[in-house]
Amino acid sequence: MYGLLGRKLSHSLSPEIHAFFGSYRYDLFCREPGEIDDFFRDGSIEAFNVTIPYKVEAFKRCDVLSDTAKEIGSVNTVVKKNGTVYGYNTDLYGFETMVTKAGASFKGKKVLILGSGGASKTVSVYCRRAYALETVIISRSGENNYDNISLHSDADIIVNTTPVGMYPENGAAPVDLRIFKNLQFVFDLIYNPFRTKLLLDADKLGIPNSNGLYMLIAQGMKSSELFTGKEIDVSVIEKAYGEIKKNMMNIVLIGMPGCGKSTAGRELAKLTGREFIDTDDEIEKAEGKTIPEIFAQNGEEYFRNAESREIRRLTKYPGQIIATGGGAVLREENRDSLRQNGIIIYLRRGVEELSGEGRPLSKSPEAIKKLYDERHSIYESLAGYTVDADEDVNITAGRILKCVSL
Repeated sequence: MYGLLGRKLSHSLSPEIHAFFGSYRYDLFCREPGEIDDFFRDGSIEAFNVTIPYKVEAFKRCDVLSDTAKEIGSVNTVVKKNGTVYGYNTDLYGFETMVTKAGASFKGKKVLILGSGGASKTVSVYCRRAYALETVIISRSGENNYDNISLHSDADIIVNTTPVGMYPENGAAPVDLRIFKNLQFVFDLIYNPFRTKLLLDADKLGIPNSNGLYMLIAQGMKSSELFTGKEIDVSVIEKAYGEIKKNMMNIVLIGMPGCGKSTAGRELAKLTGREFIDTDDEIEKAEGKTIPEIFAQNGEEYFRNAESREIRRLTKYPGQIIATGGGAVLREENRDSLRQNGIIIYLRRGVEELSGEGRPLSKSPEAIKKLYDERHSIYESLAGYTVDADEDVNITAGRILKCVSL
């Protein structure tokens, strides 16, 4: 029996990841600090991974340490053999694989590492091995901190090893990337959400970036090899990454009022087994009023605030189909929320085919045309794919599925 030792593991992807590497049982072991010694003495657990906050504690409890574990000062993989506890660190392999996948080079670069915990030590070791010109660790209270981070505005690469922006605290970023003028790459070890605010900000500035999912899978593969003693073809990393990413991502439908987002979304839910969410329905539930009533009684600004609140809440969760209101894309905060875990589909329909019935802002053909002129460029720039809506919802759903490859 194998598994993962940590304190809070309810959202861990490790069991799903290890299913790609072998047919063994892999469990989650949530333990409080006072239970760690008993866990290490448990003879029924042959090997396990270790995550925060116990990597240093695991390091202290191993009889034999790998050279990499010694160099980093922490252990994320423990294997028991003949009464001896062996400690390894596969995070370094994971990070190296992540950087290679991204096509980045640290050689001769100034690297800024955000955070001073165990993951920061892993990245520091990689920087040394990769011949980085300079490595600066930014902590909350050290010599180099967030108050004087502008002293390092010449950094070439930023690596975030902090939990800032991680689920459920989506939408936060540890630094403002606009102060850095030489940035060539941004790495964020967080993988939930798939795109943190830090990475969304990098996108807006045209800076290549990568999240931590590939690292997580790669280190898991190397751990699995240590568990079983069997070598795994590295192509499995790519396969696991593609499947897990696909499962994580929401299918988000945007487009004009009356273009068929809700109808298509419900059909997609039937075809995929995913949960369907209509943001307008969720707003009505939360407010206890219909959309026309909200507009009539409270005004558009009130409605937009309620819409942003619901979009912010709903988009934290993965693997859904989400149909948005026609004006949901107007606010940048909504666009960021939709993108963090979303494959965005613009459902396009001719203006003359759009219905304004029951829609406060599109009660006439003239009003619909005005809204289209204001919004269609936003739809096009936000969407990863554009799909023409058909009268036959099955055809529309099929076109969307082809785009997202489900």
